[in-house]
Amino acid sequence: MTEAFKPIVYLKQNCPFCMKIRLFILEAGLGAEVETRDFGSGTPQEDTVRAELKDHLDKVSFPAAHIQPGQFITESDDIIAALARKSDRDPATMPIYQNYVDGPFAALMRLWKENMDLKKAAAAA
Repeated sequence: MTEAFKPIVYLKQNCPFCMKIRLFILEAGLGAEVETRDFGSGTPQEDTVRAELKDHLDKVSFPAAHIQPGQFITESDDIIAALARKSDRDPATMPIYQNYVDGPFAALMRLWKENMDLKKAAAAA
């Protein structure tokens, strides 16, 4: 008897994109169906994860997921969409996930964009 494939999600600590996936997994009740591999930046665990992923991705970045046999993806929205299809859950109906996406995550993305714009303007000056 073969065991069903269990997706693996690689989540870096303090990453807002990784937090978005973690919240989806928790609110969707997928904790038992999805394996998470958590690690901190600059740790031996990160080195292990990077080594595990390097042959499967053009560029190792996080979050990342081994979503099905032979398929690895890295974009948080793509990972959530794949997990949503698997679980038949709609992220738009999940209040905690949506609160994060529309609140803190959106604010972080605005700050990131503003920072990039300021760096670009400073480099041009």
